[in-house]
Amino acid sequence: MARRLKKLLVANRGEIALRIIRSARVFGLKNCRRLFGGGRTSAHVGAADEAILIGPAEAAKSYLDIAAIVAAAKQSGADAIHPGYGFLSERPEFAQAAADAQIVFVGPRPEVMAALADKVAARRIATAVGVPVVPGIETRKFPQRVSSPHS
Repeated sequence: MARRLKKLLVANRGEIALRIIRSARVFGLKNCRRLFGGGRTSAHVGAADEAILIGPAEAAKSYLDIAAIVAAAKQSGADAIHPGYGFLSERPEFAQAAADAQIVFVGPRPEVMAALADKVAARRIATAVGVPVVPGIETRKFPQRVSSPHS
């Protein structure tokens, strides 16, 4: 039986965070918006049920800090994390860190992300299960780089 989620941490900002927050409310989820330095008056922060300070405005020290985001989710009592798009949404390490902390990652499982990150492998998977694909590169045979006198 699937467990009922109660609280969602939104690990994104701006318009996408607003959309996720609105959707979460439709499903009766409380939500918290991960907040980092400088964004305290943003619309998505005001729309969330609560906001959590993660770190400074510099993305590498806050927005992209997987351990800090997972810790914030645990601290807030969130049982799920929605990555939004971009940044961490395509990082299997983020999905795995959430799973390791018993927090639902709203997105593909880490092993699916890893498999589909390689376009050639993804084409092979799609072909193997009968998904039509546009003809294109089937292997990793790339031309040798030609040295130029200027390189």
